[in-house]
Amino acid sequence: MKAIDSLDRSLIVLLQANARENAANLARKLGVARTTVLARLARLEAQGVIVGYTVRLARDAQGAALQAYVGITVQPKSGRDVTRRLSSMPEVQQLCAVSGEYDYVAWLRAETPERLDALLDEIGEVEGVVKTTTSIVLAKRIDRLA
Repeated sequence: MKAIDSLDRSLIVLLQANARENAANLARKLGVARTTVLARLARLEAQGVIVGYTVRLARDAQGAALQAYVGITVQPKSGRDVTRRLSSMPEVQQLCAVSGEYDYVAWLRAETPERLDALLDEIGEVEGVVKTTTSIVLAKRIDRLA
């Protein structure tokens, strides 16, 4: 695997700002040939550095969904099964293995309080889940992901 250099990092930064930017514009901004950009993208994808391209929705387009963070404690050796089960729930936006009081923290998005309640029940009933603790997002003070 070839190491990531400053040109790769600059290319990644530009793509994080606008993943739809075409190769010619990226090349112009980086001061390199378009073929260089295409080769770098192909290499970064092949190495698994770039694993996909996505769409970020504006808050209005996402609807008035409730968001919650859920700390999840699991039984020893149950993490893989719990992760597999949670990955089948479309409301689970992100699942992170963490250190500290919980084994995982999940970010959930549900359309209604009733759906959030049902989802929390589903998570609590997953085999291997010992305990959950939920914090509902009231307001975002800093949001660099939107």
